[in-house]
Amino acid sequence: MLSISQKKYIHSLQLKKFRLQHGTFLVEGEKMVKELIQSDFELEFVFVTVGNKIENYNAIEISEKEMKSISALTTPSNFLAVAKQKKQVVDLTQNNLILVLDNIKDPGNLGTIIRTADWFGINTIICSNECVDVYNPKVVQATMGSLFRINVTYVDLVEFFQQNNSIPSYGALLEGKNLYQYPIKYKKAFLLMGSESFGIDNKLIPFITEKIMIPKFGQSESLNVAVATGILCSAYRQINR
Repeated sequence: MLSISQKKYIHSLQLKKFRLQHGTFLVEGEKMVKELIQSDFELEFVFVTVGNKIENYNAIEISEKEMKSISALTTPSNFLAVAKQKKQVVDLTQNNLILVLDNIKDPGNLGTIIRTADWFGINTIICSNECVDVYNPKVVQATMGSLFRINVTYVDLVEFFQQNNSIPSYGALLEGKNLYQYPIKYKKAFLLMGSESFGIDNKLIPFITEKIMIPKFGQSESLNVAVATGILCSAYRQINR
């Protein structure tokens, strides 16, 4: 049975200030929890509802009512874990595309971008300090387990680009060159994606060495940032396999 203090603690992790305070975060869903157990993240608790088990792991059984009381989901899963956050550091040693995200606020978009990066074998994402917290439950859920394989760090992007100006930097901008005529030719490069509402911050424009855009053929005014990131990553992989 869950204690009152456990319920209060786990429920508090839905808020960023308490995630920062405790250095932990929530993971829900059978697939997600099982992938978490197989990852190098450190676990604090793993709960399953009565009748469910995880092979080779001694999870704590609780009732469906108790699970509902601690879940962040509208329809609670039978599996919930609390894991410790990892102190990630920027890793630019690999010869690969590096995603750089400026002011991405929507949890679903960030989670989908992380999942997309995992699909295309891109394992480093640099976020501006204004981006949504990667350990937000909605972000974690949207990654579908990819969070446990991707290095996500938060930095001041102006300082970051100043310190790493030897690496080519592509920026997704409406006034950029046609992606299909001017693809991302460098194996190691930054791909900068801007906010859903305002695009790339003006203070970052000087650091872009190549402006690129996805050509439009229909009437829509814009692309979702996660969808655009997926298209650009796919185009990168066509050249750099």
